[in-house]
Amino acid sequence: MSLYPYEKMLERQDLLERLDISMVWGHYEIRVMRFHLTSFPAGRVVDFHNHAEFEFHFIPRGKGKVILDDQTHALSEGMLYLTGPGVVHYQEADAKEDMDELCLHVDIVHKPREHVDPWEAAESEETMEKLRTLPLTPVNDYHRAMHCFLEAYEACDQKLLGYYTSIKQLVISILLKTVRAYDTGGNRPEAPVRDMSVYRYEYAVQYMEANHPTVVTLEHVAEKLHISSRQLQRIFYQVQPEMPFSRVLEDIRLRAVCRNLEESNVSIEQIALASGFNNANYLHAVFRKRLGMTPSAFRKMKQPILK
Repeated sequence: MSLYPYEKMLERQDLLERLDISMVWGHYEIRVMRFHLTSFPAGRVVDFHNHAEFEFHFIPRGKGKVILDDQTHALSEGMLYLTGPGVVHYQEADAKEDMDELCLHVDIVHKPREHVDPWEAAESEETMEKLRTLPLTPVNDYHRAMHCFLEAYEACDQKLLGYYTSIKQLVISILLKTVRAYDTGGNRPEAPVRDMSVYRYEYAVQYMEANHPTVVTLEHVAEKLHISSRQLQRIFYQVQPEMPFSRVLEDIRLRAVCRNLEESNVSIEQIALASGFNNANYLHAVFRKRLGMTPSAFRKMKQPILK
């Protein structure tokens, strides 16, 4: 029989609340005010009250009831409900059974910003609009938002690498998963997708730049992209019709040669080999054809006074 996973959160109930947790999401600033697990003894009553902010309530264990908008609703393990600004509510644990509650209390302020990812701005705006209009009735935690509380607690308790950033992300996850629990579906806009030809082209070029001193072939790069060499050839033609794979690789190597000629006094033979050319003679021929001068002449032009 598995142990109650949230028990450890009762040991240090203010652990997460000790952190000054705030984040920006789209055009909104979110500040965490309360973030904990509390336990209501059997028969405990929290009389009618309201907050100026959003409060997310989750029931990981036990049962009871809540009154929202003059309507009484039964609460049981695995349920959640939201109380928004000004929503008067009443909570009561069952007369014979304790009830635990995971609580996230956040202040959300609209703060327009420049240079915000438009997709992020749209998703945060849709989420906030739904939070403001969710029905005043409990639902099941279909998307396991409760687990985010435990994950945040464990990250903080163990001081895991990046735990503060992880906790901020988990707060947003709780908001999203709460909305999803109420969401009846409907069509959703598609997330922005990559132009796969451009993406594969850019990945191929980055790989060629990183490995140009070694043997780089069309087949090898295609294998890294999990596509055929013929498909990769077509991608290069689609993106830059006048720049086939071999020409792009040659340009990358020539740029490396030029940097070395300009910045060092290493021999041209060494530069040729370090840049992916077979030997100095081959580099000389390519360099003269492409730049109209020899590597030595280029070096003299860029380094008029040699040390």
